[in-house]
Amino acid sequence: MQREHLPSLDGAPHANVFPESEPKTVRLTLEADERVDPHTHPGRDIVLYLISGALDLELDGEPHALAAGDVVRFDGEREISPVARKASTVLLVLAQRAER
Repeated sequence: MQREHLPSLDGAPHANVFPESEPKTVRLTLEADERVDPHTHPGRDIVLYLISGALDLELDGEPHALAAGDVVRFDGEREISPVARKASTVLLVLAQRAER
């Protein structure tokens, strides 16, 4: 078993929760109006859990308003760009896609 306390992790805006372990798990902290540039995660399935704050999650350029407590799942091939409407903390799980 591995255990981490999210608020105490080093690294801003990204902190790798379990380095060198799969699935890749990241805590993302964004200040109000901060954005992560559009990017993809090929070969991954993504689960995003908004712990606190409010985000506009842009997927392939289409915005989706998220509130604290929302969980979304999407294909890592999609272009993602989170934009914080207010200070936000997100937990991201990036799982390697199983062979189909």
